[in-house]
Amino acid sequence: MSRVSRSIVTAGVFCAAAALMSATAAEDAAIPNFAPDPDTSWVPDRPTGDDYLPPASGPGPVMSVKDHPYVPNGRGNQPTYRIADTTNPILKPWAVEQMEKANDEVRAGKVPFITRERCWPAGVPGFTVYTRIQPIFFLQEKDKVTIINELNWQVRHIHLNVPHSKDLKPSWYGESVGHYEGDELVVDTIGLNDKTFVDNYRTPHTDKIHVIERFKLIEGGKTLQGTVTVEDPGAFNMPWTAVQRWKRVVDEPLYEWLCEPSNLGFFGYEVAPLPQDDTPDF
Repeated sequence: MSRVSRSIVTAGVFCAAAALMSATAAEDAAIPNFAPDPDTSWVPDRPTGDDYLPPASGPGPVMSVKDHPYVPNGRGNQPTYRIADTTNPILKPWAVEQMEKANDEVRAGKVPFITRERCWPAGVPGFTVYTRIQPIFFLQEKDKVTIINELNWQVRHIHLNVPHSKDLKPSWYGESVGHYEGDELVVDTIGLNDKTFVDNYRTPHTDKIHVIERFKLIEGGKTLQGTVTVEDPGAFNMPWTAVQRWKRVVDEPLYEWLCEPSNLGFFGYEVAPLPQDDTPDF
C-alpha cells in the first residue's frame, strides 16, 4: 500500500471514530438527568395528588363518579372517599362487579382500603400514585435505575438495555427493564402478581398485566412527567393510558418513613387485616 493510500485509510478511520464519539456524546447529552444532585426529589403535582390525570385522547384511567368527586385532605373542603366510575369502558364485567362492592361500602359509610394502609407493596403502575405528598427519588446508574418512594420505602429496580427474563414467576413488582429513547426513560414491566391495584380506586388486574412507563422532564426540568400505558386482556377491554406529573424539589433529603403494621382495627373494623405469622421464632 502506498503512503498516500495509508494516509487516506488512516483519515477514514479517524473520521469514523470521531463520528462515533460525536454520536455517543449526543446520545449521552439527551439522557434525562432525574437527579442532578443527591437531594433532588419529585413531589406529586396533580389536582388530587394520588390520582392519575386522563390522557389528551383515547381510553383513560378509572376516575371518580361525577356526582361524588374525590376530595383529599388539606384542600380547604370537606374531604371525601373515592367512589369509582365503573362505567369506564376499559373495565371487564368481573372488575366492575368487584369494584361496585367497594363502592357500596363507601356509600354505606365505611372507609375504603388502599394499599399503603396495609403496608403492602403498591405494584406497577400503582407505585407512582402510592402517595399524595411524599416524594420519589431517582438513582441513575449506567446499567440500572432505582426509584424510591419515600412513603413506606417502596423501591423499584429497573435494569437497562437487557431483555426480559424467560418464565418469570409473578411477584409484587414484577420485572422492569428500561432504555432511553432520546430524552425519555422508557420502562417495560411484566411478571406482576394479581395482588395489587393499578390505582387508588382499587381497580384490579391479572398477572397478565403489561405496563409501559415513559418518564421525561418538561418545563425546563422543573416538572417530571410520566405517561403510563396499561394492557391486560384479563381485566381490561382495551389498553389505556394515564398521565402523572411531579414538581422538582431541591435540598430535600430522603427520610426514613417506615410502615408500622398497626392498622388492624384502625377504622373500627378489619378493613385491611394484616398478614400474621404464628410460627415461633425459637
